[in-house]
Amino acid sequence: MSLVETDDVESGEILSLHQRILSDIREKILSGAWAPGHRIPFEHELTAQYNCSRMTVNKALSQLAKAGLIERRRRSGSFVRQPQSQAAVLELHDIRIEVEALGLPYRYERLERLKRRSSAEDRALLGLSAPGPVLALESLHFAGERPFALEQRLINLSAVTEAGEEEFLDIAPGPWLIGRVPWSEAEHRIRAMAADETIADALDIDPGAPCLVVERRTWSAEHPVTHVRFIYPAESHTLVARFTPSQG
Repeated sequence: MSLVETDDVESGEILSLHQRILSDIREKILSGAWAPGHRIPFEHELTAQYNCSRMTVNKALSQLAKAGLIERRRRSGSFVRQPQSQAAVLELHDIRIEVEALGLPYRYERLERLKRRSSAEDRALLGLSAPGPVLALESLHFAGERPFALEQRLINLSAVTEAGEEEFLDIAPGPWLIGRVPWSEAEHRIRAMAADETIADALDIDPGAPCLVVERRTWSAEHPVTHVRFIYPAESHTLVARFTPSQG
């Protein structure tokens, strides 16, 4: 009989600690003390702070993640989840504006830059009928400390020769192109994909995690200018389109 009573007491203490951890972290997030992107203390730190088992801490963090208040990420720990981003489907928008609309600091990092003669795949993506010089760029956009979107871009250097001299270290290629090349037509394609190892590593997500892919091709006076692929973690991005009734 005494063994059963001891078990009941221990269960009550675990429940009390679990609720206390939930309440403390939830209060810090909802009060704004912990802003989006803030790293939650590691499990072993919370275990020491609350003098409880790691299982109790894990249970509390799992519940916060299910509630959408935090995001648990491999290798990095748990973070306060940022508000979900929304982007208009048919707009040529600057990712900086999208990130700053979330109230988060924006940062851009160029990962790769390669000038080369177009391959058959390059020509298919750009819509080129003949070989020519292209610039291939891969970049990462950050919201706070977290990767927000991976950008993979091709620029047709026959249409934008000055892009071949730009390093794109301090400015992303999107706003650079918009400021220099008037576009006359654009095509968008939207699809879902599972992150492979390379994409997962760049975006700091699990391999196989769902991603939203937005591909865009633009022309200027019938000349292909650029093809870009933006890859977002699916859970942090929403696309929005607004329509009006067609006449007739």
